[in-house]
Formats: sequence, C-alpha cells, structure tokens
Amino acid sequence: MKITTAILREAGLPRAYADSRPLTIETAELGDPGDGELLVEIKAAGLCHSDLSVIDNNRPRPLPMALGHEAAGVVRAAGRGVTDMAEGDHVVLVFVPSCGHCLPCATGRPALCEPGAAANAEGTLLSGARRIDTHTGTVNHHLGVSAFSSHIVVDRRSAVKIDRDLPFTEAALFGCAVLTGVGAAFNTARIQPGSSVAVIGLGGVGLNALLGARAAGASWIAAVDIEPGKLSLAQELGADAVFDSRDPDCAAQLREASGGGVECALEMAGVAPALELAWQVTRRGGTTVTAGLPHPDARLSLSPAMLVGEERTLKGSYLGGGVPLRDIPRYIAMYRAGLLPVDRLLGESMALEHINAGFDAMAEGTALRQTVVF
Repeated sequence: MKITTAILREAGLPRAYADSRPLTIETAELGDPGDGELLVEIKAAGLCHSDLSVIDNNRPRPLPMALGHEAAGVVRAAGRGVTDMAEGDHVVLVFVPSCGHCLPCATGRPALCEPGAAANAEGTLLSGARRIDTHTGTVNHHLGVSAFSSHIVVDRRSAVKIDRDLPFTEAALFGCAVLTGVGAAFNTARIQPGSSVAVIGLGGVGLNALLGARAAGASWIAAVDIEPGKLSLAQELGADAVFDSRDPDCAAQLREASGGGVECALEMAGVAPALELAWQVTRRGGTTVTAGLPHPDARLSLSPAMLVGEERTLKGSYLGGGVPLRDIPRYIAMYRAGLLPVDRLLGESMALEHINAGFDAMAEGTALRQTVVF
C-alpha cells in the first residue's frame, strides 16, 4: 500500500532544520505484514530526543531511515500467527521488540533483548525484514517502529494493546517518554518513600522521571535544567527546589539544599556533563541513574575510590528497565487515577509536513512533548 512517511537520508545537516530539511516527506510502498507482524495506522507520534540524536548524527543509524519510535495507532491487519490482536485494536508501540527467548528476555529484562537490539541496530524488524520501499530503494526502520508514517508494519512484539477511550496524543507518550522516565524511577532507581531525589534534564523523559519520583513517594525532589520555563513547570508538577545547571555553583547549592546530597540522582539530559553533575550531587551510599544517550564517543571520569569508599551505585536505564506488557497498562492506570499527570507534558500538535520545524524547537530546548497527528 502507499503511505506517507518522513525519511532521513543524510544525518548531520545544519540547523535550522526548517531550512535544511533533513526529514523529507515522501510517498513510499509499504509491504504486507509478514508472520507475527501487524499493519498499524499511526494516529499520533511524539518527537523524542532519540530521533533528534539520529538527525544530528549523535546516534548513527543506517540510512536512509524512516524515523519515529513513540506512537499510538490502530491495528488494520494482522499477519499469520497473530491471534491476540485484530483489526480495530488500539495499540501503543514500543521501541524494543522482545523475542522472549534470549537470556535477558528469559530473566525478565525484555528491554535488553539481544535479537531486538541487533534488529534495531540493523534497521530491520525483529524478523530481519524491511517493509518500506521508495523509488530509490529499500528504507530502514527506526527502532522497529518508524512512527512518522501514516501506516507502518511492526512486529507484534512491538505493540501493546490499550483501551480505545484513551486519546492517541496521550497514549503515544507511554511508548517512550513515560515508559523510560517513570520506569527509571520505579524499576531502575527503585525510589523509596521518603527519599530525596534530583532529576537532571527536564525534557519529556526527565519530566516523566519527576512524576515517577513523586508517585513513588519521594519526600524531596530537586529539578535541574537550563530552561526557566521547564524549571517553572517542574515546580508545578511537584519539584521542591529548582536549579540552573549553567550556574557553576549548581552542584554545591544542590548538595547544601539536600543536606549533603540526594539519595538518588536521575540524569535524563543525554550529555556527559549532566551525568557528572548527577554523580556530584549523589550522597554517600546513594544511586545515580542515567537514561541519557550521549554520543558513543563520550566518556565519564569517576574515582574508583569514591565508588568503593562511599558505596555508590551507578546504573544505566534503558526502556525504563521495564516490561512494557506489564508497565504500560500500569502507568496508564496511574495516569487515570491522577498519579501521573502526563497530559501536562503535552506541547504542540502538528501535521507531518511541519516536523523539521518541530525538531528545531526541540533542539532549542524550549518545547514540551510535541506530537505529529495524522
């Protein structure tokens, strides 16, 4: 079938993206779903920093690639062997398909699925197939999803069924921003009631981490960013103190305000200096968690003596360290109960043809979670 999709053919083009237009809106031919796959009509897709990292070449991916990985839509057809989904089902798409059989999957860590990671790196679906073709040749899939498309084929294991009454613009956020941010607080950091927390980087994932920390019962939360508007929103969402990370005394001020540092620091900015700041404000015996993805060449310098002598913990968190089939319905239920007001994080909705300008706003750091609405 014919689809409309946003394709990245060259990474690293200069900003402003509204002028250089790294994403071209093209008509492509989408193949039928294969065994264990779904045809999904995309209804809403969020713009995420992980997409921007491919555009600016901080996360190199095989090109050309149909971008987008945070989305919600409607199943329009199911391939052979799919028995638990049917036409008309509403789904949230997940950017790591889990095979269910490798060691990480078998031990309850589907975010680390080895075949899923290999497929994502190669730009294929979990089966190894590519279903998008243009007049110039085959196009790679972004993280098994390629959500900036009117329709897309995904592996069944990239989809989680949701209730039909949840608005698509809100539902889309649960596939990445909520799953990653809230999951980092609940699953990776395992924040305990009454603990002190700092969140460094207040993008879509960082603000969700803040919501997760509050829902987990943190008694004191510091929010750190460079954008005044986001710091103000963080206060409205429950932050007890805010700090400008551009201030050279930021770490000292936060440590003083928290009485010697926080028990858990969550780094969500995706740059090495932010992780270094998170490490500096974590107290003795505390945990530093990072879900940011800086350039692969970025390095972090730590003192092994401090790691040992202070019994510190440094942990990475991917896909919120969670189980999407379990966590997405759980987080949606928390949202409906008023515990995770993720709708407060929604920014501008736009048509697909304005997506390059949307990434300009993201790169400037001023935008809330923008969504492409089909």
